[in-house]
Amino acid sequence: MIPSVALSRYIGRNFLINSLFLLLMLLGLVYIFEVIELLRRSTGHAEATPALMFIMGALKVSKAGQKILPFAILFGAIYTCWKLNRTQELVVMRAAGLSAWQFLAPMVVAALLFGCFATAVINPVSAFLISKYDQMEVIYLQKNNNLVTVSRTGIWLRQPMDEGYALLHANGFDKTDWRFTDVQVMFFDGQDNFLTRIDSPIAYLRDGHWELKQALVNDRETATRHDTRELKTDMTSEQIEESLADPEMISFWKMPEYLRIMEETGLPVTQLEIHFQSLLAEPFLLAAMVLLAATFSLRPARFGGTGIMITLGVAVGFFIFFMESMLHAFGVSQKIPSYLAAWTPAVVSLLMGATALLHMEDG
Repeated sequence: MIPSVALSRYIGRNFLINSLFLLLMLLGLVYIFEVIELLRRSTGHAEATPALMFIMGALKVSKAGQKILPFAILFGAIYTCWKLNRTQELVVMRAAGLSAWQFLAPMVVAALLFGCFATAVINPVSAFLISKYDQMEVIYLQKNNNLVTVSRTGIWLRQPMDEGYALLHANGFDKTDWRFTDVQVMFFDGQDNFLTRIDSPIAYLRDGHWELKQALVNDRETATRHDTRELKTDMTSEQIEESLADPEMISFWKMPEYLRIMEETGLPVTQLEIHFQSLLAEPFLLAAMVLLAATFSLRPARFGGTGIMITLGVAVGFFIFFMESMLHAFGVSQKIPSYLAAWTPAVVSLLMGATALLHMEDG
């Protein structure tokens, strides 16, 4: 028997409403803790008013949205199945000849579509909001404002100086010895007025300073050549790696081009590639959450033990989260391939859910 369109809409609508409600509730809890932390950090910063901290908290909460989304889908599916079971609607569906696969299909399809929407629409919006938060954090909380960006023209680094700031541009990069090639360093004062410029074919990032080889110093009147010129910096290799590898500030649609540019420049792309592959796998991970939720919440109430089964379902959800984090760490450290680190949680979850349902229905 094929379920009617009305029944499919009813199940799918209830599932989406429950999942969205739980998602908003979880985001609300995260927002409260983020605002409390921002208010604590704002102590001693006159410009960081409570109103601004509330706005920054709203911007930052989008960062946790995609991490919380699988849990919202899992809990939403568990609650939906439990409610259908408690109201005996599942009994009626089974009496009408529907299998678990048939009345779960609307929820699986809804999870797949919601995952596609999250990847294609929510992720770009979230990347924009996180970028705005990062800018406000630099301005109002006086975070270290060393900025690193990558574009078609190469690598750009900005670092504060005693009387202004310096922009460093490099066409190439070698991580093995932190060597930058075709380097230009431009100095500006606090009013963005150009002061001087240094050109160097090779520059090394050392502990506490830049080491510029064959440096040509150009000011407004003279040009002098130095075999080695040191430039003080508080920028470290770890800070550059973190800035370059922050994938949450890059839109899903811009990631392929960004990956290509980083590969051409010689920058490490492992973390960004894992994040990109994880976004591609997210719809399947959300669908797997539905199957896992059904496994632990479709047990008939007359058999008892429903609460224990639901608790086990929640525990499995956290296990998948920790497995995803562990595989991500292995992928970043290049112990396993990027695609394996990104796709394994979704594939394993799908196989676990499908196997358990097959056992329940046909075993």
